[in-house]
Amino acid sequence: MKQIFLAAILGGLSTAAFAADLPSRHAPPAFVPPPPIFTWTGVYVGGQIGYEFGRDNAFSGFGGSTSSPTGVVGGAHIGYNYQIQQFVVGLEGDVNGSSYRGSGINPLLGTTVTTKTPIDGSVRGRVGVAFDRALFYATGGVSFASIQNNYVTFPFGSSQITSGRVGWTVGGGVEYAVTNNWSVRAEYRYTDYGHLTDSPVFGPITTHHQTDNRVQVGFSYKFDTYAPPAPVLAKY
Repeated sequence: MKQIFLAAILGGLSTAAFAADLPSRHAPPAFVPPPPIFTWTGVYVGGQIGYEFGRDNAFSGFGGSTSSPTGVVGGAHIGYNYQIQQFVVGLEGDVNGSSYRGSGINPLLGTTVTTKTPIDGSVRGRVGVAFDRALFYATGGVSFASIQNNYVTFPFGSSQITSGRVGWTVGGGVEYAVTNNWSVRAEYRYTDYGHLTDSPVFGPITTHHQTDNRVQVGFSYKFDTYAPPAPVLAKY
């Protein structure tokens, strides 16, 4: 009886040892790569909205007028950044619509001059210093605008002249990456469109010099530029 009991125990131990040597039927765990280290490098798109205020000086041989246009400005932007250690360089373009307008009166002629800039845009370089997810930058480049000047001389009549203008713009701001893809920003820019000469139907030839300031906030989405490695299966 003891021999039979001892043989059963030895048989059970042999079966357990043999089963332990069999390959596991469970799927091996997959190695998940860690999230990528944050970088400002990449293509991004976004939007912005802000407030615009400026000055339009109009001069003619019969006096002149000065106005201080204001309005809400907003639009979209697209750009590319490249980070080199702590420094970030890039290129950005934007287009905006605005309610920017203002009026002045020429006291000698009694002419009311109203200026509006319904559409503007720019192509600018950006240079900045990154402190992890915070980016402090300067920006500057070429600006474009459609400027409308309306002249009303009572009781003779009115005329409106629309001109495309090219000027320059400079400014700076701060941007913060909330996640690896989404960021928010605050920015100030000064723009000068140079001198523009109009020949209204009712009134003398008039030269304008328009400048504006804008403060705005915005957001951007940066597309990932890295290719995540394929999962690595652990071998046993």
